[in-house]
Amino acid sequence: MIRRDYILRQIEQFVAMLAKVAGLSQNEQWQEASSSVAGEFQRLTGVGGPEVLKLSETELLARLIQGEPTQAVETKAFMLATLLKTNGDLLAAQGRLEESRVYYLKGLQLLLDTCGRNEITERPNFVPAVEAFLTGLREAPLPLPTNAMVMCHYERIGEFAKAEDVLFAMLESAPASRELLDFGAAFYRRLLGLKDDALAAGDLPRAEAQAGLEEMNGRKTRLLPGAA
Repeated sequence: MIRRDYILRQIEQFVAMLAKVAGLSQNEQWQEASSSVAGEFQRLTGVGGPEVLKLSETELLARLIQGEPTQAVETKAFMLATLLKTNGDLLAAQGRLEESRVYYLKGLQLLLDTCGRNEITERPNFVPAVEAFLTGLREAPLPLPTNAMVMCHYERIGEFAKAEDVLFAMLESAPASRELLDFGAAFYRRLLGLKDDALAAGDLPRAEAQAGLEEMNGRKTRLLPGAA
């Protein structure tokens, strides 16, 4: 109970900070809003936003985990991903689009990493959806490893057609990648092991999944005969 109360207090304080920043942003009080965000970066990680960008997801987790129970670490990771999105929004609102995308990308990677580490049963309401980060990044192509994380996320939540769209976006940028074709083929094989109603719910019927697998194998064959 004590741990749950502690986490709830942390969330309440964080949500209050988000509301404050939103109000300051609406009034174009950029310096004050940025100061609030910088203070929250410091509170969560012990370093500022620019330093957070330089740390890997593993390094960030190590900073969040110190002295915290597992559930609190997960919550703090969600907070940090949200804070990165919030700072990206602040920068974008000021026309600093290139800077904003760096924060959106880092936040997206942290969010996907956090969701992928464990089976998340309940995501706090304050956490932006993956699509919110992708909207901020729409003019900039994602690195292949990040796109692969996005694809796995969509597969994990049962949105198979979206996962397939990401796969083909990756193949457009690296059409001759044998590793990527193997990755795609494994995706389709996993889908073909599911029931028809699950595939239909994910907007990727069995016939389309089978066709996708055949296309991956066909592309591999064209790269290197006999590779499929």
